[in-house]
Amino acid sequence: MTEEFAADVLICGAGAAGLALAIDLARRGISFRLIEKMGGPFHGSRGKGIQPRTQEIFEDLGILDRLVAIGGSYPPERRHRDDGSYVDSDAMTHEPPTASEPYHLPLMVPQFLTEGLMRERLEELGHRPEFGRELVGFGQDADGVTAHVAGTAGDEILRVRWLVGADGGRSFVRHVLGIDFPGKTLGVRAIVADVVLTGLTRDAWHRFNEGNMARQIAFCPLAGTGMFQIQGPIPLEGDIDLSVEGLAAMVAERTNRNDIHIQSVSWASAYSMNARLADRYRVGRVFLAGDAAHIHPPTGGQGLNTSIQDAYNLGWKLAAVADGAPETLLDTYEEECRPVAAAMLGLATKLLDALKRGDMRRSREVHQLDIGYPESSLALEQPSRIGGLLAGDRAPDAPIRGAAGQSIRLFDLLKGAHWTLLGYEVERGAVPPRRGMHIHIFGSKGDMFDDEGHFRDAYAPAAGDWILVRPDGYIGAIVASADMETLETYLAQVGLGLVGAGCD
Repeated sequence: MTEEFAADVLICGAGAAGLALAIDLARRGISFRLIEKMGGPFHGSRGKGIQPRTQEIFEDLGILDRLVAIGGSYPPERRHRDDGSYVDSDAMTHEPPTASEPYHLPLMVPQFLTEGLMRERLEELGHRPEFGRELVGFGQDADGVTAHVAGTAGDEILRVRWLVGADGGRSFVRHVLGIDFPGKTLGVRAIVADVVLTGLTRDAWHRFNEGNMARQIAFCPLAGTGMFQIQGPIPLEGDIDLSVEGLAAMVAERTNRNDIHIQSVSWASAYSMNARLADRYRVGRVFLAGDAAHIHPPTGGQGLNTSIQDAYNLGWKLAAVADGAPETLLDTYEEECRPVAAAMLGLATKLLDALKRGDMRRSREVHQLDIGYPESSLALEQPSRIGGLLAGDRAPDAPIRGAAGQSIRLFDLLKGAHWTLLGYEVERGAVPPRRGMHIHIFGSKGDMFDDEGHFRDAYAPAAGDWILVRPDGYIGAIVASADMETLETYLAQVGLGLVGAGCD
């Protein structure tokens, strides 16, 4: 007798990670519940940087153009001197987009606007978060998870196949699982506040007393709003007045100016910076994602973006297993994402040390375009490749042409919930079609043409190569035509085996 579940997945936490996972599951037709113990949406700007790799993910999820429309680019940094003069500089390294990397600059969108657009996209897919619903207990067995959810609408016992804790740095899910969260407090406490003010122009990110941890303060005009985000270190101990009057006093003391006036405070927080990484991302049928699995100092804009990466990696795997793929596929979530978070933690900590010295420069290292999973058990090359694009790497974009004559991007072929198999000078029909995989052929009799050589430059294919791109835009396998049996074995392991394969 088949057990009945209230949903395939219960997502605890409707921040960026939970929303991204919900969107991904929704577009794949996987049932889920998304609960959030807060009574309504988060309304602060905390994670305002959308890195280039996350822009690619948001393009796939269908919200990038909307984010660009309400957001903006980062302004130049204006360092104010004590004598009233200032100097402007770019904190971001400016590189033009390329054929393989269409987005090269971080986008500024306050977190509450980003999450608002994500909720809008989720509603288009027929779902919405359940605010005021708190996970207060759960247990699991070999077949599923039993969750106790409480709220003003009453208590509920849910039986689901999997539980995902995307419930922040103080994660209840992580606590119940008994997963250690080692790391360190970084010896920096700071404020962040969204305010309306007068006395500063909106054409620059204003900084005062750079390199002085006792008096530093910065004012960043928040794209898409009429507000500024105030940032500044504060003493490690003691209460901080985050009211209009309290912030006004801090601003006057640190800037030595009396013409900057705080009109209102929309949101403000005092916090201690930590760098912590969960020992495990999974216990049985329960997973951690986002800040529940890793917390970073805000330097370099890595936290929200790494959380989105978690969800984008986990979503297609949960969907595949729900649809019949082997359960072992879920083991690769921690295998792939935990090392990425560890690296991002180290980067953010390094950038914090630079910030203490007054160095705000940011370059490619924060863009997350070089994230990959080359050591993953899901990365297959047959034969092995030396240099160039490898299995596990991010799949590059490329301007190409369809056989009907239209100009398109390779990302257009990858967009969606499916796998994509690209053949280069191969025989059509060598790989039988199957549900969940799109096949495109480059070559004289193919449906795609690489007139300008961008695909060849990015992928360096040999004649007869098959390149399999995962649903999350990473290279799963690169296999020569002589090794088709190896490719078929791989496809079966990820849930793409031929229907009826192995039957008489």
